[in-house]
Amino acid sequence: MRIRRILAAVIATAALAGVGLAGAATATATTTTATTATPASLTPGECEQGGGTVDRSNLSSANLPTCKGGKFNGQEVD
Repeated sequence: MRIRRILAAVIATAALAGVGLAGAATATATTTTATTATPASLTPGECEQGGGTVDRSNLSSANLPTCKGGKFNGQEVD
């Protein structure tokens, strides 16, 4: 009887550890995806590093300048 309880505890612990590992893998995948996403607004330096220039004559709907050209073309610059 005692062996059955110990065995059940070991199996339950292993099952919970497996769920924890699956959750950690999902969190890592989500974090990786989030880091490659384009930011909502850029700094002027980020715009220039991406190969663009800050265009203050072409304001976005939020009255912010936009990045012209390069990797972030059309994005707001804050």
